[in-house]
Amino acid sequence: MAQVTKEMVIGKILKIDQGVVPILLNSGMHCLGCPSSQMESLEDACAVHGMDPNELVEELNNYLATKA
Repeated sequence: MAQVTKEMVIGKILKIDQGVVPILLNSGMHCLGCPSSQMESLEDACAVHGMDPNELVEELNNYLATKA
């Protein structure tokens, strides 16, 4: 089972499972297709959007656990 970390680049997370898109969008990250998402870590994106990266990582990993 794939696991997300806050150090991972958003583009890589999107390649793991496209089902994470609604989670990211609902958390306020509406720029998933922008060039920054291909080089920006989840932690950096959370800092820009004022979110706790640990909470988002937990939500993403909970979703991925249901797919295993």
